[in-house]
Amino acid sequence: MRGISVPYNGNVIVGMDMNDDAGVYRLTDKVALIQTIDFITPIVDDPFTYGQIAACNSLSDIYAMGGSPLTALNVVCFPTKKFSLDRLSDILRGGLSVIQQAGAQLLGGHSVEDNEMKYGLSVTGIVHPDKVLKNNGLKAGDAIILTKALGTGIVATAVKAGSAEDEILKPFVASMATLNDRASHVMLGYNVHACTDVTGFGLVGHLREMLGNDPLEIVIASKELPLLPGALQKASLGLIPGGMYRNRDFVGDLCTVGEGVPAELADILFDPQTSGGLLIGLPEADAPDLLSEIHAQGISEASIVARVRDSLSQKITVLE
Repeated sequence: MRGISVPYNGNVIVGMDMNDDAGVYRLTDKVALIQTIDFITPIVDDPFTYGQIAACNSLSDIYAMGGSPLTALNVVCFPTKKFSLDRLSDILRGGLSVIQQAGAQLLGGHSVEDNEMKYGLSVTGIVHPDKVLKNNGLKAGDAIILTKALGTGIVATAVKAGSAEDEILKPFVASMATLNDRASHVMLGYNVHACTDVTGFGLVGHLREMLGNDPLEIVIASKELPLLPGALQKASLGLIPGGMYRNRDFVGDLCTVGEGVPAELADILFDPQTSGGLLIGLPEADAPDLLSEIHAQGISEASIVARVRDSLSQKITVLE
């Protein structure tokens, strides 16, 4: 869209110019629409599970904006000459199971013939116009909570290499096939300053977005990061997705990794995630209570992973 000017009317609360997770459009003084679309290539072999993961990934942006999903449309690219339509049916059933779990209504969709399989959703949600959560707005003194473990890109690379044991594969799949609805619902009871979900840009890439244009420093406590089983081991073996290097280049000199941080852990900081957790920024005094409530919802891997402080320029610092 570079070079294309998009005029916005007064009802647009969040548009493309804000680099946020979804667009938000005010309908009334009490209701705004959230609109998002996302689709992915297969990350697991089982078509039903792939459909579940893709749907969770698509719905996540609604939860990151503080909203509730309302309707969904299937987005399908499918190579009919390579796979039977039974496989597509299983994918769509997997997606539908998640849509129903989210309390949303599937209304239809669109499919095209393609050489590579892709599936996801276009989702519409609702939120109060005054309660929209954006991916920036952090303040000095905030803490940042991460609600899911990191390492999906690295484990997925291990899966493709045939190097993922069951004890690694099961939590990897379970994490991606879990909605962010419970954590999102809990955080709505707190004074959250910023929220986003961790996806393709990796942890540090999405933290960079959370800085917005403000001169702040985010300090990551690397020992507090929740990690998927096997992620460190596979990273140490060099099973790194290409997106990790692009994410590192994207962040550039903004991020400084302490000398005592192991190389494989530093790689996970930039690992592109699929259906990752929420990053929630709120006053540090409130963070333990929010974390406790999230844990009570069965989200045991959630952790306070970073803190925000004043700075002369934007920085992301990773401590041992």
